[in-house]
Amino acid sequence: MTQDRTSARALADQLRPVLLRLARELRREAQSLGITGGQVALLAQIRANPGITASELAERERMSAPGMSGHVGRLEAARLIERTRGSDRRRIGLTLTPEGAKILASVRKRRTVWLADHLEGLNDDEREAIEAALPALERLLEAPTR
Repeated sequence: MTQDRTSARALADQLRPVLLRLARELRREAQSLGITGGQVALLAQIRANPGITASELAERERMSAPGMSGHVGRLEAARLIERTRGSDRRRIGLTLTPEGAKILASVRKRRTVWLADHLEGLNDDEREAIEAALPALERLLEAPTR
């Protein structure tokens, strides 16, 4: 094993629990509004891709079509999304309702406030280090998987 591989694994061992805890805290901000983190992710995908079909959404979220059907049904029952037909009457797309857009905006605001409050507790050097790490973290998400 090369030194680069070892240091990447050591860094991954340190980074993973921090990211998991951060994600858990941000999910809690959504749960306080009565919505799960997974539902927020689906609403965000639908907002970014109005008219997306349930099967396309399942593919993007890497889940089965039957599993996605249940999620879509719950979001529709909560009146956060609606099914719409476009010019191709066979295609049933998903769009956010005004309530869905409102919930998504509230979640984003709560998460931003939580992060800002916690970032204020850091010193300038710590905040600068986080800011400097952002481009590398974004590239991590874009890196091809093996």
